[in-house]
Amino acid sequence: MNLSHIKPAKGSVKQRKRVGRGQGSGMGGTSTRGHKGAQSRSGYSRKLSFEGGQMPLQRRLPKFGFTNPTRVEYKPINLDTLQELATAANVTTIDFAVLREHGLAAKNDLIKVLSRGEVTSALEVSAHGFSASAKEAIEKAGGKVTVIERIAKKESAI
Repeated sequence: MNLSHIKPAKGSVKQRKRVGRGQGSGMGGTSTRGHKGAQSRSGYSRKLSFEGGQMPLQRRLPKFGFTNPTRVEYKPINLDTLQELATAANVTTIDFAVLREHGLAAKNDLIKVLSRGEVTSALEVSAHGFSASAKEAIEKAGGKVTVIERIAKKESAI
């Protein structure tokens, strides 16, 4: 045995189909593409949702719903979370920077404090929004509430 005699196993390699080389080959004429129609022509590529001319599924289904373009979405943080943070980090002032530092808020989040749980220590809390009951609970515990003004996106001139 030597390297010049190596061949692939019998039957493992097929011959390339040579289409469009005359009628005698059996693959001349239409070159195995059938007769006429988009698929027989060069440059054809089927659209992802094409169903052979039948009304596509995504056009058969009705549109519904509404997306409010001016919706403001807040990240909720409850009083019990604030109290845990205050005791664990030994802080009395909780603002956006403290929340980011402890992984409770992302850079572009708007924070709203909700009233689940209770506050036992006097905390100074700064957030973009407060529920009425959360505000009342913080102030009842001797704390202070500060609302952060959020900067509205500038409307483009039309």
